[in-house]
Amino acid sequence: MTISIEKPMFEEVSAFQKKSENNLRMASEHDEAFLAPEMNAFGRQFRDYDAESERQKSVEEFYRLQHINQTVDFVKKMRAEYGKLDKMVMSIWECCELLNEVVDESDPDLDEPQIQHLLQSAEAIRKDYPNEDWLHLTALIHDLGKVITLPQFGGLPQWATVGDTFPVGCAFDESNVHHKYFSENPDFHNQAYNTKSGIYTEGCGLNNVMMSWGHDDYMYLVAKENGSTLPSAGQFIIRYHSFYPLHTAGEYTHLMNEEDKENLKWLHVFNKYDLYSKSKVHVDVEKVKPYYMSLIRKYFPESLRW
Repeated sequence: MTISIEKPMFEEVSAFQKKSENNLRMASEHDEAFLAPEMNAFGRQFRDYDAESERQKSVEEFYRLQHINQTVDFVKKMRAEYGKLDKMVMSIWECCELLNEVVDESDPDLDEPQIQHLLQSAEAIRKDYPNEDWLHLTALIHDLGKVITLPQFGGLPQWATVGDTFPVGCAFDESNVHHKYFSENPDFHNQAYNTKSGIYTEGCGLNNVMMSWGHDDYMYLVAKENGSTLPSAGQFIIRYHSFYPLHTAGEYTHLMNEEDKENLKWLHVFNKYDLYSKSKVHVDVEKVKPYYMSLIRKYFPESLRW
């Protein structure tokens, strides 16, 4: 599958950007590049939220609760609480192993332990982008924030942990899955929040926008506050990989700044592997562990505050 990447928006770009764009072009020309399957692990189309099944019913109920409860006040409360990073001290790999206890109830495509999804994504990217080790590691850790649903991290409900993310403090765009349930959200009727830009200004940058609370924002906070040296694009992927209304539907772009637009190119690349690499075929954890341990040492301290 060929990936089309826009030409850079800036006349002057950093050495990292130049190197990355060269690797993007090289990967798109690779004869054995990752091919996206047409069906998920259940034999249905990916992200099909309308198919009749018991799992689909539970997914819709998940989004009903999420859309009702994710408000500006709730997000502020969660960012203040989890921004303390006082739940645990552990390494990245220890968190990978802990994630085996989590199954994402919002995902209509897979019910496997999360560690397998992480490794499937990372290994698929590693094959097509062998020189972008930061992207391999980003794929491995992008969902680690899901541990906040475990008792030792406060046991947040699934609707406050997983699922598609969206900005709060402005109108809920109709591209959001199961949009109808937003009508029961208190912010829906708040005049300060229900315009296109709401409390934000056009071009303010996503870093200044409050997103619905979940594992994306939590893992971003963990990486940032623990001094990760992952490049800006890697941290952007971690924070916005569930922001489907942006990277898939193309909405909310009026809030982006120039750096966001550059980083979005890499998020588009990552999304293919995040979504379509989900499989019942497991990766041999012990075989690939040494490689990912070397990347963890390169980009993260040995122990992190969570």
